Amino acid sequence: MMMQLWGLEGIPEITAGDELASLIGDALERDPRGALDGDIVVVTSKIVSKAEGRFVTADDREDAITAETVRVVASRTNPATGSTTRIVENRLGIVQAAAGVDASNTPEGTVLLLPVDPDASARAIAAALRARFGREIGVLVSDTMGRAWRDGQIDQAIGSAGVRVFEDLRGSTDTQGRPLVVTLPCVADELCSAAELVKGKATGIPVAVVRGRADLVGSLDLPGARTIPRTGPNDMFRKGYDEAHADGFGAGYDSGYAEGYEAGFGEAPESSS
Repeated sequence: MMMQLWGLEGIPEITAGDELASLIGDALERDPRGALDGDIVVVTSKIVSKAEGRFVTADDREDAITAETVRVVASRTNPATGSTTRIVENRLGIVQAAAGVDASNTPEGTVLLLPVDPDASARAIAAALRARFGREIGVLVSDTMGRAWRDGQIDQAIGSAGVRVFEDLRGSTDTQGRPLVVTLPCVADELCSAAELVKGKATGIPVAVVRGRADLVGSLDLPGARTIPRTGPNDMFRKGYDEAHADGFGAGYDSGYAEGYEAGFGEAPESSS
């Protein structure tokens, strides 16, 4: 299997109200490689948000983060700088730093929020590109995120249209004939990470094309990227270490620590939680 990836040049600076699908289509039309069935267009979420006018006035970025937060997973303050990093679940079910609120490359006094519905945004772009070129094209919307247990950031999928976000290998066998029981690669995230290698953060190229995985491209009714985040009972890491420890200590104290302490050692001390 061979894949090709390249940054799509010629996308202008995006402003609110721009017809993003049209601008991407213009760039594809100018590209000598053109558009083929099975191509996957990876679009940085920032330009989707800009086109959709997702700017909010916010002198304090922290207020915007709070407004977008559904649940705080972990919060840490850097003693050297006094700045606080919050890892939160946002309204899209995505767990990431700062709820995806972006203050870079935005007008003074504003911040940029994630698209309201990244899957719907991806579907609109994909539908327009398919109609224009007569090709079965998939679209992914990507955003930059950190990972638990690993330093650095990578791009992951927050929106998808016409792309199978998972490659389900369960029920097949490995090269030794052993059954695969849980193998479910999130190919949408893998493609977004690969696409970031040819886009970059400071190159002015917010869109990439992936060619060579036509097997992942299909109907626009395929499940979107909203199916990727683990939420509810499937979320095994709902809190940071310090937060979980504090909750556990408090629960343990409330559910029997005081009673046991008083039975063996006299009056229990006040809870520190």
